[in-house]
Amino acid sequence: MSEQRPLLSLKKTFFHNFFPSKAEEEACRVNNTPYVVTRELVEIRDLYPAPRIDLQNPWQIKKKITHDEIVVGMLMIPFFEMFEYILRYWTLDMAKSLEDGFSVWVDMWDVTEGNVPKKYEGGRVWIRKVYNDDFSIWCNELFNDHGLGDGDEIGLYWDPRSASLVFKLLSQVGS
Repeated sequence: MSEQRPLLSLKKTFFHNFFPSKAEEEACRVNNTPYVVTRELVEIRDLYPAPRIDLQNPWQIKKKITHDEIVVGMLMIPFFEMFEYILRYWTLDMAKSLEDGFSVWVDMWDVTEGNVPKKYEGGRVWIRKVYNDDFSIWCNELFNDHGLGDGDEIGLYWDPRSASLVFKLLSQVGS
C-alpha cells in the first residue's frame, strides 16, 4: 500500500498593520490626515497539513449555480474557500497579483464526461477578486457547453499536480 505524501503548501493570510510607525505618525500629523490601517498578503506555515484531496470525491468546493452567475457567466467563490483550497497552492506573487486586482488566467479541466475531459486554457478561464473580497471564476464557454442553469450543482478543486482547476457538473436541475 503506497502512502500519499502531504503536499507542500504555505497558507496565505492577511497581515493587518494597525499601529503606524513613527514616520507614518509624523506624516499623518504634518498632512493632517488620519492613519489608515493597511493589510498585506503574506504566507505562513500552517499548523495543520493542507486539506487532503480524496481522489474518489475530490470536490472541495461544491456549490449551486445562481441566476446571477448564469447572467454574467462567472462562478462566485467565497473568500475562505479560495484561500483554503486554491491560493494555498499558488505562489505568493500570483496570489498578490490577484489581490491587487489583476485577472489571473488559469487552465481548467472539465471532467464531467469521465472518459473525455475537456481542457479550457489560453485565457478562456480567469480568476478575479470582486469588491467584497470574494472571488469569481470567469468562463462563459463552460456555461454554454453545459447549459448550466439555476440550481445546478458543481464541484471544483485545485489540482496542485497539474496546477489547474478541475470542474465537474455534479447534478443538473432539469435532468
